[in-house]
Amino acid sequence: MFPINRRNFIRLAAGGVAAVAADALLVAPNFPRLVRKEIRLRRWPAQLEGFTIAQLSDFHYDPYFSLHPIHAAIRMVGELKPDLIVLTGDFVTQPAFGGDDEKAAATAEPCARLLRQMRAPHGLWAVLGNHDIFTNPERVTSAIAAEGIQVLGNRSVPIERNGGRFWLGGANDIFSGTVDLPAALAPIPRDEATVLLVHEPDYADHVKRYPVDLQLSGHSHGGQVRLPFRRPFYLPALARKYYLGLYKIGDLTLYTNPGLGTIGVPVRLNCPPEVTLFTLRPAAS
Repeated sequence: MFPINRRNFIRLAAGGVAAVAADALLVAPNFPRLVRKEIRLRRWPAQLEGFTIAQLSDFHYDPYFSLHPIHAAIRMVGELKPDLIVLTGDFVTQPAFGGDDEKAAATAEPCARLLRQMRAPHGLWAVLGNHDIFTNPERVTSAIAAEGIQVLGNRSVPIERNGGRFWLGGANDIFSGTVDLPAALAPIPRDEATVLLVHEPDYADHVKRYPVDLQLSGHSHGGQVRLPFRRPFYLPALARKYYLGLYKIGDLTLYTNPGLGTIGVPVRLNCPPEVTLFTLRPAAS
């Protein structure tokens, strides 16, 4: 055993820092983990016992960094064979410091071409995120829709199987100033289960006033860089309260997915990218 003197300690510490930095840059951002959640909802129909939804979020497509976790996530979803797939926004990245918004919005096209490889019996559904609406929401929406991914903007659709039905709704991005939750929920009978896609999780404090059973969100990246036993260094507006994982807010259940891509530096620490698979069941009476 060699003696731990000041020089050796510094050498060991530097090696440890380098190893952590390499993991945060080269390993953690590229390998999504699969998180399975079984959720029981009071109004979930018995005919849809065991219905599965895969959630992916915050792609921030670029051909260098996010491409790798997106490819890995697509393979993972292919193996899971979910009943339905939801994509909760930020397909592109708004450029910093007055960059080219149109060029950024154009990356929705290769992103959507990748995502269309996924298949589910009840389709692929999406809402836009703040980066999408701050570049060119019309172009992002068109790129996604052209690949057969349906965008839910302030509207809901029924999903039916085996004589059971629930409603899948989507809200416009909150920062757009065009969100209209009453319009989105208007066609839904009050006694039928509702799953709502909203990019920003903290909007749940408003959603809880409505008859929504489950809200699925992204936006936070889970903080992206996290130290043990501490809140993340940075969380965006409307993702500072419910920034990661499962929450119960009154009668509303919320899940915040930490996303696949990164913004700023392409680094993740103690916050891996994620594919979430929900298995939905009726709550015990």
